[in-house]
Formats: sequence, C-alpha cells, structure tokens
Amino acid sequence: MPDGVKGPAPVERRVAALEQAFEARNLIPGFIDDFAHTAQEEWIPANGARVVARAWTDPEFKRRLLENGKAAVAELGFTMPEHHKHLAVLENTPSLQNVICCTLCSCTAFTIIGLPPGWYKDFEYRSRVVRQSRTVLREMGLDLPDAIEIKVWDTTTDTRYMVLPVQPPETIGWPEDKLAEIVTKESMIGVARLEAPYR
Repeated sequence: MPDGVKGPAPVERRVAALEQAFEARNLIPGFIDDFAHTAQEEWIPANGARVVARAWTDPEFKRRLLENGKAAVAELGFTMPEHHKHLAVLENTPSLQNVICCTLCSCTAFTIIGLPPGWYKDFEYRSRVVRQSRTVLREMGLDLPDAIEIKVWDTTTDTRYMVLPVQPPETIGWPEDKLAEIVTKESMIGVARLEAPYR
C-alpha cells in the first residue's frame, strides 16, 4: 500500500457499516435477521442427510437423484436458488472417493448440505485439494489406501455438487431417520467416510 493509504476495513466493520446504513434508511426491515434465521435454521446439513438416507433405502429415488439431483431433492421439499441450475450427486463406492471444492470462492449446494465450513473457504484447501488430494485428506483425518481412487470436482457457475457417501454395511436395514443421524456435512463434501456409531 502507498504511504497514507489504508487497506480495506475488516469484514466485521464493513458488515456493521452496512447494517447501520440499512437501519438509518429503514431499508429492507428485518432482512438481516430473516436471512440469518434462514441460514441457521433452514440451510442445514440435516437436509442433505435426509436425501442420503432416502437414497440408501430407496433404489428408485437413488436412481433419480444420480440422474437429476435438483429434481430429486425437490421431491423431499428442498429448493435451490435459481442460479444453481444443476445438482450433480456423486456416488462414492468402496474403490472411489469423490471430493468437492470451489477453487474460485466457496460455492456449495448450501440449501442442501449447509453453509460451507471455514476450512472449505480457506485458500489452502481450495488450492491444494485439487493437486494434492490424498495428502490433504490425510491431513484432515481421512487416510485412504492407494487402491481407492480420488476424484476432485470443482464447482462451476451453474452446477453444485453433493457427495453420496458409502453406507456403512452394519447400518443396512436401519430406518431412514436413524440413518440420517450418522450423515455429516464432511461426508457430503467428501472429506470423510462414515462409520456406524457404537450403540
């Protein structure tokens, strides 16, 4: 920066300034509170967990989900923004691990799998997972054998991704609601594999 020129204010101060401007002009009353409520209460990983559990228990739904993810999740009442034209659901198998990222920013299918976690938005993850996927996954606690292929999928302008995890064999026969409890945001991004909890 040239002498005397300050850099941009921290994000918190910029957000506070916007809030003050909205309040001073009485613009979009309640918008911030409504948006925060929607993000915290409606855009949650439990949505995607329901989708995964249904796919594990209903082969026809799973087929539709893999063919047209956006239409299939709508069957369960989940909507996506208009600019999310496609939801591509990537099926993991015992020999394949799909991983999603957004190298440009932090785009996800947020209405389905929840808002992106901090590490997903981090430049190091976004840049390294494409080139060093096995190493990055290992650093995140998922140490995959070389026999498991890793495919990394980069979000595009109109396509969002979601990973369909491998169902733990010991959970076959469980009801949907119980299955949904074991599905995590990390497994739907592809940086974790699921195990049945000990009960």
